[in-house]
Amino acid sequence: MLTLLDVSKEYRSGRARTPVLAGISLSIAAGELCALTGPSGSGKSTLMNLIGLLDRPTAGEIKIDASPVQHLTSDELAAKRNQALGFVFQSSHLLPHLSALDNVALPLLYRGISLGERRKQPASVLQHVGLAQRTSHRPDELSGGQCQRVAIARPLVTRPRLLLADEPTGNLDSKSAEDIMCSQPCGGSGRTLSGAKEIDAVALAMAPGWVVDQQARRTPHHDDRRPKQK
Repeated sequence: MLTLLDVSKEYRSGRARTPVLAGISLSIAAGELCALTGPSGSGKSTLMNLIGLLDRPTAGEIKIDASPVQHLTSDELAAKRNQALGFVFQSSHLLPHLSALDNVALPLLYRGISLGERRKQPASVLQHVGLAQRTSHRPDELSGGQCQRVAIARPLVTRPRLLLADEPTGNLDSKSAEDIMCSQPCGGSGRTLSGAKEIDAVALAMAPGWVVDQQARRTPHHDDRRPKQK
Protein backbone atom coordinates (compact mmCIF):
# COMPACT_ATOMS: atom_id res chain seq x y z
CA MET A 1 0.00 0.00 0.00
CA LEU A 2 2.68 2.51 1.07
CA THR A 3 6.45 2.43 0.55
CA LEU A 4 9.09 4.99 1.47
CA LEU A 5 12.60 4.54 0.05
CA ASP A 6 15.45 6.54 1.62
CA VAL A 7 13.24 9.60 2.13
CA SER A 8 14.82 12.78 3.50
CA LYS A 9 13.44 16.23 4.22
CA GLU A 10 15.20 19.46 5.01
CA TYR A 11 14.03 23.05 5.22
CA ARG A 12 16.03 25.94 3.80
CA SER A 13 16.13 29.58 4.81
CA GLY A 14 18.69 31.50 2.82
CA ARG A 15 21.94 29.56 3.14
CA ALA A 16 20.80 27.75 6.28
CA ARG A 17 19.64 24.16 5.99
CA THR A 18 17.69 22.38 8.71
CA PRO A 19 17.53 18.58 8.26
CA VAL A 20 14.38 17.02 9.74
CA LEU A 21 14.29 13.49 8.28
CA ALA A 22 17.20 11.49 6.90
CA GLY A 23 17.08 8.19 5.03
CA ILE A 24 13.63 6.97 6.11
CA SER A 25 12.60 3.65 4.56
CA LEU A 26 9.47 1.74 5.52
CA SER A 27 6.64 -0.29 4.05
CA ILE A 28 3.04 -0.48 5.28
CA ALA A 29 0.77 -3.16 3.90
CA ALA A 30 -2.98 -2.82 3.31
CA GLY A 31 -4.96 -3.48 6.47
CA GLU A 32 -1.98 -2.87 8.77
CA LEU A 33 -2.04 -0.68 11.87
CA CYS A 34 1.15 1.34 12.25
CA ALA A 35 2.20 3.81 14.95
CA LEU A 36 4.90 6.40 14.39
CA THR A 37 6.22 7.30 17.81
CA GLY A 38 8.84 9.70 19.08
CA PRO A 39 9.39 12.79 21.24
CA SER A 40 8.23 16.25 20.24
CA GLY A 41 10.32 17.64 17.40
CA SER A 42 11.49 14.27 16.09
CA GLY A 43 9.79 14.77 12.72
CA LYS A 44 6.59 12.72 13.09
CA SER A 45 4.29 15.38 11.67
CA THR A 46 6.75 16.14 8.86
CA LEU A 47 6.76 12.47 7.92
CA MET A 48 2.96 12.36 8.06
CA ASN A 49 2.77 15.36 5.72
CA LEU A 50 5.05 13.59 3.26
CA ILE A 51 3.06 10.37 3.42
CA GLY A 52 -0.16 12.37 3.03
CA LEU A 53 1.16 14.12 -0.11
CA LEU A 54 0.87 17.52 1.57
CA ASP A 55 4.60 18.14 1.11
CA ARG A 56 7.36 16.80 -1.09
CA PRO A 57 10.56 15.11 0.14
CA THR A 58 13.95 16.68 -0.48
CA ALA A 59 15.25 13.28 -1.57
CA GLY A 60 14.02 9.70 -1.81
CA GLU A 61 10.91 8.07 -3.23
CA ILE A 62 7.34 7.61 -2.00
CA LYS A 63 5.05 5.01 -3.59
CA ILE A 64 1.34 4.49 -3.07
CA ASP A 65 -0.01 1.27 -4.52
CA ALA A 66 3.44 0.70 -6.05
CA SER A 67 3.20 3.94 -8.05
CA PRO A 68 5.77 6.73 -7.43
CA VAL A 69 4.15 10.04 -6.55
CA GLN A 70 7.03 12.53 -6.50
CA HIS A 71 6.57 13.53 -10.15
CA LEU A 72 2.80 14.07 -9.96
CA THR A 73 1.45 17.59 -10.54
CA SER A 74 -0.35 19.47 -7.78
CA ASP A 75 -3.72 18.59 -9.33
CA GLU A 76 -2.75 14.92 -9.61
CA LEU A 77 -1.63 14.88 -5.97
CA ALA A 78 -4.94 16.44 -4.93
CA ALA A 79 -6.83 13.77 -6.85
CA LYS A 80 -4.74 11.02 -5.21
CA ARG A 81 -5.44 12.46 -1.74
CA ASN A 82 -9.15 12.66 -2.48
CA GLN A 83 -9.44 9.08 -3.70
CA ALA A 84 -7.04 7.17 -1.46
CA LEU A 85 -6.22 9.13 1.72
CA GLY A 86 -7.99 10.35 4.84
CA PHE A 87 -6.63 12.75 7.46
CA VAL A 88 -7.17 13.37 11.17
CA PHE A 89 -5.06 16.30 12.34
CA GLN A 90 -3.97 17.40 15.82
CA SER A 91 -6.67 20.10 15.72
CA SER A 92 -10.18 19.26 14.59
CA HIS A 93 -10.35 21.95 11.84
CA LEU A 94 -14.17 21.85 11.79
CA LEU A 95 -16.13 24.55 9.96
CA PRO A 96 -17.85 26.50 12.76
CA HIS A 97 -21.06 27.28 10.87
CA LEU A 98 -21.76 23.66 9.92
CA SER A 99 -23.35 20.94 12.02
CA ALA A 100 -21.44 17.81 12.98
CA LEU A 101 -23.24 15.89 10.24
CA ASP A 102 -22.46 18.51 7.57
CA ASN A 103 -18.80 18.67 8.64
CA VAL A 104 -18.51 14.92 8.21
CA ALA A 105 -20.34 15.10 4.86
CA LEU A 106 -17.87 17.58 3.31
CA PRO A 107 -15.53 14.97 1.77
CA LEU A 108 -18.55 13.34 0.10
CA LEU A 109 -19.54 16.68 -1.41
CA TYR A 110 -16.07 16.99 -2.96
CA ARG A 111 -16.49 13.51 -4.44
CA GLY A 112 -19.84 14.40 -6.03
CA ILE A 113 -21.89 12.01 -3.87
CA SER A 114 -25.68 12.46 -4.00
CA LEU A 115 -27.45 14.49 -1.31
CA GLY A 116 -29.23 11.43 0.06
CA GLU A 117 -25.98 9.55 0.63
CA ARG A 118 -24.40 12.71 2.07
CA ARG A 119 -26.99 12.53 4.86
CA LYS A 120 -27.08 8.77 5.37
CA GLN A 121 -23.37 7.89 5.46
CA PRO A 122 -22.24 10.64 7.89
CA ALA A 123 -25.05 9.77 10.31
CA SER A 124 -23.87 6.16 10.39
CA VAL A 125 -20.24 7.10 11.03
CA LEU A 126 -21.19 9.60 13.76
CA GLN A 127 -23.13 6.84 15.47
CA HIS A 128 -20.00 4.69 15.23
CA VAL A 129 -17.97 7.28 17.20
CA GLY A 130 -20.71 7.81 19.79
CA LEU A 131 -22.27 11.03 18.50
CA ALA A 132 -25.63 9.80 17.22
CA GLN A 133 -27.40 12.36 19.43
CA ARG A 134 -25.16 15.27 18.35
CA THR A 135 -25.49 15.24 14.56
CA SER A 136 -27.22 18.65 14.40
CA HIS A 137 -24.86 20.37 16.84
CA ARG A 138 -22.32 22.93 15.64
CA PRO A 139 -18.72 22.84 16.94
CA ASP A 140 -19.37 25.57 19.53
CA GLU A 141 -22.11 23.35 20.97
CA LEU A 142 -19.76 20.38 21.39
CA SER A 143 -16.98 19.66 23.85
CA GLY A 144 -13.37 19.50 22.69
CA GLY A 145 -13.46 15.72 22.80
CA GLN A 146 -16.70 15.60 20.82
CA CYS A 147 -15.23 17.90 18.17
CA GLN A 148 -12.29 15.53 17.82
CA ARG A 149 -14.71 12.62 17.40
CA VAL A 150 -16.30 14.53 14.52
CA ALA A 151 -12.82 15.10 13.08
CA ILE A 152 -12.16 11.36 13.29
CA ALA A 153 -15.51 10.53 11.67
CA ARG A 154 -14.95 12.93 8.76
CA PRO A 155 -12.26 10.93 6.92
CA LEU A 156 -13.85 7.59 7.83
CA VAL A 157 -16.98 8.48 5.84
CA THR A 158 -15.03 8.16 2.57
CA ARG A 159 -13.61 4.74 3.54
CA PRO A 160 -10.04 5.77 2.64
CA ARG A 161 -7.44 3.15 1.83
CA LEU A 162 -4.87 4.96 3.96
CA LEU A 163 -5.97 6.87 7.06
CA LEU A 164 -3.39 9.26 8.52
CA ALA A 165 -3.97 10.34 12.11
CA ASP A 166 -1.67 12.86 13.82
CA GLU A 167 -2.37 12.53 17.58
CA PRO A 168 -6.02 11.77 16.79
CA THR A 169 -7.23 11.20 20.35
CA GLY A 170 -5.33 13.92 22.19
CA ASN A 171 -8.56 15.58 23.38
CA LEU A 172 -10.21 12.36 24.55
CA ASP A 173 -10.04 10.58 27.89
CA SER A 174 -8.15 7.28 27.85
CA LYS A 175 -11.29 5.09 27.82
CA SER A 176 -12.90 6.99 24.93
CA ALA A 177 -9.61 6.98 23.03
CA GLU A 178 -9.26 3.23 23.44
CA ASP A 179 -12.88 2.61 22.40
CA ILE A 180 -12.49 4.62 19.20
CA MET A 181 -9.11 3.22 18.18
CA CYS A 182 -10.10 -0.37 18.89
CA SER A 183 -13.35 -0.04 16.97
CA GLN A 184 -11.88 1.38 13.76
CA PRO A 185 -12.54 -1.05 10.88
CA CYS A 186 -8.93 -1.18 9.68
CA GLY A 187 -7.54 -4.64 10.13
CA GLY A 188 -8.58 -7.10 7.45
CA SER A 189 -10.56 -4.52 5.49
CA GLY A 190 -7.86 -3.48 3.07
CA ARG A 191 -7.39 -0.10 4.76
CA THR A 192 -4.35 1.12 6.66
CA LEU A 193 -4.17 3.35 9.71
CA SER A 194 -0.98 5.29 10.31
CA GLY A 195 -0.85 7.38 13.49
CA ALA A 196 1.70 9.81 14.91
CA LYS A 197 1.65 10.11 18.70
CA GLU A 198 3.97 11.12 21.52
CA ILE A 199 5.61 8.10 23.18
CA ASP A 200 3.47 6.84 26.06
CA ALA A 201 1.96 3.52 27.12
CA VAL A 202 -1.54 4.48 25.96
CA ALA A 203 -0.36 5.18 22.40
CA LEU A 204 1.40 1.84 22.16
CA ALA A 205 -1.56 0.00 23.63
CA MET A 206 -3.93 1.75 21.22
CA ALA A 207 -1.83 1.01 18.17
CA PRO A 208 -0.39 -2.52 18.18
CA GLY A 209 1.67 -3.38 15.13
CA TRP A 210 4.77 -1.96 13.55
CA VAL A 211 6.43 0.87 15.41
CA VAL A 212 8.71 3.03 13.32
CA ASP A 213 11.74 3.84 15.46
CA GLN A 214 12.47 7.40 14.33
CA GLN A 215 15.78 7.62 16.21
CA ALA A 216 17.11 4.41 14.67
CA ARG A 217 15.46 5.25 11.33
CA ARG A 218 14.42 1.70 10.68
CA THR A 219 11.42 -0.56 11.08
CA PRO A 220 11.64 -3.15 13.87
CA HIS A 221 10.96 -6.79 13.08
CA HIS A 222 7.42 -7.32 11.80
CA ASP A 223 6.75 -10.10 14.35
CA ASP A 224 7.71 -7.95 17.33
CA ARG A 225 4.24 -6.58 18.13
CA ARG A 226 4.42 -6.36 21.90
CA PRO A 227 4.55 -2.78 23.27
CA LYS A 228 7.69 -2.05 25.22
CA GLN A 229 7.35 -1.25 28.91
CA LYS A 230 8.38 2.21 30.03
